[in-house]
Amino acid sequence: MKTKKLIILSIFTLIAMLVFSSCAEVQQIDPCKTGHTFGFFGGLWHGIIAPASFVGSLFNDHIAVWAVNNNGGWYSFGFLLGVGSLGFGGHKASR
Repeated sequence: MKTKKLIILSIFTLIAMLVFSSCAEVQQIDPCKTGHTFGFFGGLWHGIIAPASFVGSLFNDHIAVWAVNNNGGWYSFGFLLGVGSLGFGGHKASR
């Protein structure tokens, strides 16, 4: 019986997410694509400051966590390393 309720709740949640996401406003990013292109080190720095950027983005629309004007894979790799560097040592704290 619990499985049936869980399936119904999951379907309802998915439908609600679809309905609410269809109302999202589309932002034009073309103005952001001009100027400096961020590479590996830009991604690394943005990954390190991601928690502060996220908190700032909640209060200010001009702060973003991810740079739209990036060079692709190397920026993403740097961002991933930067965010991952914040979690090293967490396994020691869990012991």
